[in-house]
Amino acid sequence: MTIQWYPGHMTKTKRMIQANLRLVDVVVEMLDARIPYSSKNPDIDGLAQNKKRIVVLNKAGLANERLTKAWQNHYESRGFSVVSTDCIDGKGVSAVVTAAKKAVDDKRERLKAKGRVSFTTRAMILGIPNVGKSSLINKIAKKNAAQTADRPGVTRDKQWIRVDNDLELLDTPGVLWPKFDEEVVGVNLAITGAIKDDILDTEQLAKRLIASLIKLNPDILSERYKLEAAQSDADEVLLNIGTKRGFLIKGGEIDELRTAVMLLDEFRAGKLGRVSLETP
Repeated sequence: MTIQWYPGHMTKTKRMIQANLRLVDVVVEMLDARIPYSSKNPDIDGLAQNKKRIVVLNKAGLANERLTKAWQNHYESRGFSVVSTDCIDGKGVSAVVTAAKKAVDDKRERLKAKGRVSFTTRAMILGIPNVGKSSLINKIAKKNAAQTADRPGVTRDKQWIRVDNDLELLDTPGVLWPKFDEEVVGVNLAITGAIKDDILDTEQLAKRLIASLIKLNPDILSERYKLEAAQSDADEVLLNIGTKRGFLIKGGEIDELRTAVMLLDEFRAGKLGRVSLETP
């Protein structure tokens, strides 16, 4: 299932990021805690290589807690400061502020030694579409300063948000990279909602999700949808879920598209439990 999505505005976004990096002290890179590998844009390492870096594992409330900790250890071992957050309930958000300010302690001390009393940390928030950048900013700022929606591509331009006298945040549009070298990366991004649904084969995508869940733990599906037993065939499971939900069309056939949409929506909303699709 080959998935590629790189609309024209993302090229503009990448140029904008490059142009504004000189204005910031810290780069905060947000990843989806359910897919911390697939949601890491490889271009950001090159763009921000000379900046202080913080990795935020967002949507941690939807991810497996043990695996989120393992991913945190993984990225810390690579030299990043790592924070896990959930922008729904605000968990971990204050730690992002602390980490951003701490990252520039050396610069603050140098300026203080030169007689400059006040210093404002400026942080750029980067990440893939729909990872929660604007939601994080709104939680930090404690107001609806950045536009949000549960779909990719809402933020289309940069926006500076002043949090307090010590911190300013630069909200940026979500950006992917031109080509996914691994098929599973595109699939995982699509499953979690980072790619627009209207360009996807929804039924095939749902079957890929089913296959991943069966590999992780088949009981996830059988318990949620009251299936008779754990099953291994994704096509059969999708039909059985549709049967249990009563998604029928004329002639008594299962409405596979409706079933697929429901399954993806419920996974994204955490109704299947706290599930991570990747391990370090």
